[in-house]
Amino acid sequence: MKQMLGRFTSSTATLPEHDPRGANLEVRNISLGYGSSVVVQDVSLGAGPGEVICVMGRNGAGKTTLLNGLVGILGLRGGRVFVDRTDLSGRPSFERARAGIGYVPQGRRIFPHLTVLENLLVGAESATDREHAPLDEIYAHFPVLAEMGGRPAGLLSGGQQQQLAIGRALMGRPRLLLLDEPTEGIQPSIVEHIESVIASLRGQMTILLVEQFVDFAMANADHCYVMGRGQIVLDGPPSELDAGRLKEYLSV
Repeated sequence: MKQMLGRFTSSTATLPEHDPRGANLEVRNISLGYGSSVVVQDVSLGAGPGEVICVMGRNGAGKTTLLNGLVGILGLRGGRVFVDRTDLSGRPSFERARAGIGYVPQGRRIFPHLTVLENLLVGAESATDREHAPLDEIYAHFPVLAEMGGRPAGLLSGGQQQQLAIGRALMGRPRLLLLDEPTEGIQPSIVEHIESVIASLRGQMTILLVEQFVDFAMANADHCYVMGRGQIVLDGPPSELDAGRLKEYLSV
């Protein structure tokens, strides 16, 4: 845990208020739960501008609950969340979106009866400059969305819907992008394409990636956090993680 705390401290060093590489994220000792159940307990992590960090863990470890707490879907039971040194801990979801957080939830959650284009335009609602939403940039990342702009989103394949969900989040020009299991149930060719998009976004925004596909996570992250039973049990740069301990916490 000393390694994690040292990294957390380094991420809070003096930074410009709005670094062009992305947001500075500081998560301090947060706890989350449902009813009487505590799912995430005393979790701290950090990411500097332009970094890609990954949170891994078995099903039920608390990864999605953690993201729900960061975006305001679930209220904190303790701790604080800072983005660019602004305390967002008690802010509602729409304010966090306007503060620069984009979210791609597990399961995509596109609007199936709206067209592809309409789904993308919904994503622009959180942008401060809606008249200059980056539609052309989204189409450059995901050409299939331009080809299917007038088609109901519910008719897209799973991989195409995932591209749409990521594109919708990018329409808000986020400084911090949260991706929950972006490779889940996706064919390998689209996984490779999503990986290339993440690589192209590196240095333009900060990315927090929740991922079960270890090879994907290790190839794309600057720093990994492993969760077990709602807590961080292991963290470090991918090259420094102990393979035996990683297998212990991730194997089914």
